[in-house]
Amino acid sequence: MKKALILSFLLLNCIYVSFGQEQTITGTVIDEEGVVLPGTDIIIKGTTKGATTNFDGEYTIDAPADAILIFSSLGYGTKEIPINGQTTLNVTLVMAAEQLLETIVIGSRGQPRTKLDTPVPVDVIDIKKDAINMPQQDLSQMLAASAPSFTAYTSGGGDLSSFVSPPSLRGLAPNQMLVLVNGKRRHTSAILSASQTGTASNAVDMKFIPSIGIDHIEILRDGASAQYGSDAIAGVINVVTKKGTGEFTGTLTVGGYPNKSPDFSDSDLTDGEKTLNRSSGDWDGFNFQFDGNYGVGFENGGFFNASALISQSERTIRPTVLEIDRAPLYSDNYLNNETTDVSGRPVITNPELIAAQANGDAAAIGSLTTVEGLMAARDIEQVDVSTYSGQPAKTLIGFGFNLENPLSETTDFYAFGDFGYQYSDAYSCFYRRAGQADRTSYDLYPNGFRPQIYTDQYNLSLSMGITGKLGDFDFDLSNSFGMNSAKYGMFNTWNASIGTSSPTEMNLGTHSFAQNTINLDFNNYYDDILSGLNVAFGGELRVENYSIVAGQEESWTAGTAGVVTATQDNQALVGPDGFPLEDLNGTPIVDGSGNAVVLPYAGVSQELVKNYALNCQCFRGFAPENESNTYRSVMAAYLDMELDVTEDFLISGAVRMENFSDFGNVMTGKVAARYSIGDNFAFRGSFSSGFRAPSLQELNYSHSYTFFIGLQPFDGTLYQNSSSAARALGVNQLQEERSRNYSLGFTTKIGKLNLTVDAYKIDIFDRIFETGEFDAGQAPVLSPIIGSGLASFRINGGDISTKGVEAVMNYNTNLGAGRLGVILSGTFRENTFEGVNLPDLNTNLTDEELADNYVNRSLIGQFETGTPSSKIIGTLNYSIGKFSAMLRGTRFGSVQTRDNIQRTLLDGSTGYADQFFTPEFTTDIGITYNFTDKISFTVGGNNIFNEYPEIIRYELRTFNLYSNYQQGSSGAYYFGRLSFTL
Repeated sequence: MKKALILSFLLLNCIYVSFGQEQTITGTVIDEEGVVLPGTDIIIKGTTKGATTNFDGEYTIDAPADAILIFSSLGYGTKEIPINGQTTLNVTLVMAAEQLLETIVIGSRGQPRTKLDTPVPVDVIDIKKDAINMPQQDLSQMLAASAPSFTAYTSGGGDLSSFVSPPSLRGLAPNQMLVLVNGKRRHTSAILSASQTGTASNAVDMKFIPSIGIDHIEILRDGASAQYGSDAIAGVINVVTKKGTGEFTGTLTVGGYPNKSPDFSDSDLTDGEKTLNRSSGDWDGFNFQFDGNYGVGFENGGFFNASALISQSERTIRPTVLEIDRAPLYSDNYLNNETTDVSGRPVITNPELIAAQANGDAAAIGSLTTVEGLMAARDIEQVDVSTYSGQPAKTLIGFGFNLENPLSETTDFYAFGDFGYQYSDAYSCFYRRAGQADRTSYDLYPNGFRPQIYTDQYNLSLSMGITGKLGDFDFDLSNSFGMNSAKYGMFNTWNASIGTSSPTEMNLGTHSFAQNTINLDFNNYYDDILSGLNVAFGGELRVENYSIVAGQEESWTAGTAGVVTATQDNQALVGPDGFPLEDLNGTPIVDGSGNAVVLPYAGVSQELVKNYALNCQCFRGFAPENESNTYRSVMAAYLDMELDVTEDFLISGAVRMENFSDFGNVMTGKVAARYSIGDNFAFRGSFSSGFRAPSLQELNYSHSYTFFIGLQPFDGTLYQNSSSAARALGVNQLQEERSRNYSLGFTTKIGKLNLTVDAYKIDIFDRIFETGEFDAGQAPVLSPIIGSGLASFRINGGDISTKGVEAVMNYNTNLGAGRLGVILSGTFRENTFEGVNLPDLNTNLTDEELADNYVNRSLIGQFETGTPSSKIIGTLNYSIGKFSAMLRGTRFGSVQTRDNIQRTLLDGSTGYADQFFTPEFTTDIGITYNFTDKISFTVGGNNIFNEYPEIIRYELRTFNLYSNYQQGSSGAYYFGRLSFTL
């Protein structure tokens, strides 16, 4: 009996050990027709540990022998299969139409729903799946290529705007869209950058979020201020990060631009410009990026998932090469050595001419007194001194993580965040030509110079929280901190008013923005009230800080290099030749009688002889008067309810109150509903009020430029609205932008096809714009403050509206031995400037003149027609065996620019140089071959047929050669990508 008990104990122990220890399970996942299903997720039930099938539908996973595996794939029903000690499990999944739709939570604090079951339109972009075949690597560019309502333009010039790709929805401003990460508010960039929607905006800089660490993106295309707060007028983007564990995934991408010029034969380039604007034949914009992701699972079911990226890209250069007669490098004074310094001594700027004169070479003398001849002698071509436009060079390093860990049976701790650093430098300045005597130096830059601007950016985001049960309610207590800092600098520059002792590289100043948000949210679902009622409520406390720190003094000061100070009483301003000193134009400086000006007092009397340009060339540094260090606090409370009246009828509502420490209270509300007719069709619609509080950047950013009148320097300044200049003119403090959002649409499923169509209208009141410039002649009350300077302001300039229709169609099916996915989506939009909100300002302008200066026609044009009014994207995804491929075509609608100045046009008439740009079409492709279940290689490209937008018209063809607001102006891009799993 004793031996039997011992044997029984040993047998049970062996069974326990065999079922309790992990073993390796392998298998293949197929559908009902025997087609393998790559990308199927396999999860060990009760944990976050899992695996994914390869291109052959095969998987390998280590799991306890008594565990249960959960198999799920988009478009198929989920299966749970006990292992029961088996080492091989082959699984067949059954197609389920309702599983074709991703489950989402954005836009609702109720039960998760598919995107066809929501009362408002939501897009889901599967970054984890789609990224392998996409040419784009920056997150904002990925979204712009996938979602028609989403745009993200990077300026090919424009100072600070070169360093951010401001994302936007529905043709509205970047700061009228709210970005969340895992449901928590994301901070914006410190940079206030220009946008094509009519005014400068602060925006979330999405490049710092490693794309390899993202599971999917949810885009809520509906006003949501009542649910999420300020900035959600156009909609909300929610970035959902990965939770996977157990494997390392990495990609290495290398690419570049062939830089092949388009056919100029049908353009309005002159014959000379066609010759000059030729392709160099050299590729540019070379870039590489490494991305890595790894997750670790904990025994208690928690996980830690980390991502990293390292990216470096060279600049692209798309010069605008004007003919010599329109943009000569040298002036006549320069060519003939007629330039003098402040003391009247000649400056030899053309030593080649002196040498030719000494040799008596008549032919050389004749040539060297022409711009073309001297350029040829110095081996300079017109393209070398043209203005460069293009994408900046960048070095980017980023790290992100996502952590969850149970604290008890009812509470979990979570944390996620990212840190990034980027250095970028850009060609965003006009070339300073040697003939521009007020801003070039023969000693420093004998042939002129091209200033370059750069930034050092640091970005930090960290969210931590606890979720759990408190009575009947689920709760979420969190704290989210975000910070962005940007230090600006210039190199290949100088301050001409200081002279040759000026530094040629300068610190322009530093901007930073920090935001800390505390949220407490409660949620409960009552399944016994009608067909289900969800009640959510909570509060938020947010603190923000924005600061500007001045740059080095030489970047913003006015020097005295062009000023003569008397060294003796009654000193006549004459040169060594005994004639009066000359100004920069060679005009003698004389009094009313034609005699040389006399300075009566030694050491005191001064005269500005040479009006050298002030400040750092291209972009003035931020001066002490531009410094700022401001805070605001925001408190909010909301109530959100969602009721399934019946299984077919859903209604939801939300109300939110926010209090801003710097401008007061705001209340918003929203109602939405969805009604199903049968199993495959539903109507949906919403109405909401919304708002956007002016950002601290808009409230506190100011910047100045300086010029001389006589010896007195004057500033032209973009003033804060709290300044004395604003009060004198009568400009009010900025108020919130308010909105009304309407949406109506339908959803339907027809077999394997699902379709959503939604129409919308958004009215926005008191939209923030920037005024034109006022001088003391127009507004005498400004004279004591700005003298002969200029002043502009940010104002709640007018009311705007946008309306449109958005449609998304998805179709997934088996095709042959492979899997085909088709997505066709489009947006058709009309933006309208409804009218200027003209205040009673202290000016002597007529109402018409004031309205034209208050919000000018160029800004109105940017909003109404500056971005494509339509965008259609068609995407085919196909996978078979070891191959997968993506083919995408994008049609960008027309764009129209409006000039703000009446000028002499090319045909000799006077008018505005407006321009219409016809629609454009581009093609992207990505083809992947899976060598093994661990290694794959992708080749492809963006805009593979090298389609460029139309040439900018002659009168405006100064900085940019191409329009930048359709497909961009970089041309084709080709890449190769190695993906691997360890």
